[in-house]
Amino acid sequence: MKTHIDWSFQLDKIIIGGRELFLIAGPCVIESEDHALKMAESIAGVCKALRLPYIFKASYDKANRTSIKSFRGLGLKEGLRILKKVRHSVNVPVLTDVHEAVDVQRVAEVADVLQIPAMLSRQTDLIVAAARSGRAVNIKKGQFVSPWDMRHAVEKCRASDNDQVFVTERGSSFGYNNLVVDMRGLAIMREFAPVVFDATHSVQLPSASVGQPPSAVRDNNDSGPAVSGGQPQFIPVLARAAVAAGVDGVFLEVHDDPAQAKSDGANALDLKKLRGVLTELLAVHKAVSARQ
Repeated sequence: MKTHIDWSFQLDKIIIGGRELFLIAGPCVIESEDHALKMAESIAGVCKALRLPYIFKASYDKANRTSIKSFRGLGLKEGLRILKKVRHSVNVPVLTDVHEAVDVQRVAEVADVLQIPAMLSRQTDLIVAAARSGRAVNIKKGQFVSPWDMRHAVEKCRASDNDQVFVTERGSSFGYNNLVVDMRGLAIMREFAPVVFDATHSVQLPSASVGQPPSAVRDNNDSGPAVSGGQPQFIPVLARAAVAAGVDGVFLEVHDDPAQAKSDGANALDLKKLRGVLTELLAVHKAVSARQ
């Protein structure tokens, strides 16, 4: 079996699976054109100063929200228009979720990376459609999937003549309303694909508003027990550990005002803390690279 380094590929000016760390970051969902542009420009500015390759991330639709009352996004047409503007105005690659195979071709006309949501990581038709689009594919590991079983999802992509695939760890279900990260899984998955670590979804407490402090429940569109909580104080801890374990990239949902975010605010990284966190991650990466 080939090692992860054999599966590296180039996306724009970024080598996915190479020796250089890269960042995927942005708000969970596109809230407005102005906000998406502001976040992309702000994050890109930090990454440029740190010489860190950057891919903008935001979703035009969040089809897997807990509550039917939750904000899902601006929809396919408007969302893609905004992503296209971000891509050209900020001059960065963009990544977004696709939930249905029927949408893949339209999304592929705009996005550089098509992301398969964790809940859909075993959906063969969706993965095959994304692969056949010719775009890079990021498959998020399902909370219910073992690291070694992600090999099958990757093989679905490669069997569709697309080697531009990587996987993202976002935590595994640990009982009810909690997630845990097994760092061994990062090394296991790197045997068959480049690996990214999602440090923000990994600290999410799915649908866990009951018993959580107000600071951990920040979805203004939900009420009662249908709200996800989070523990953002652990984002830097897990991210450092993942970089030390040798991941190729880091995924962060970042917001300028997490308390007012329309999706996943409880587990988002505050924009004000981004530079400090990234500086630490680059220092860890440099140390690990030096040893190797």
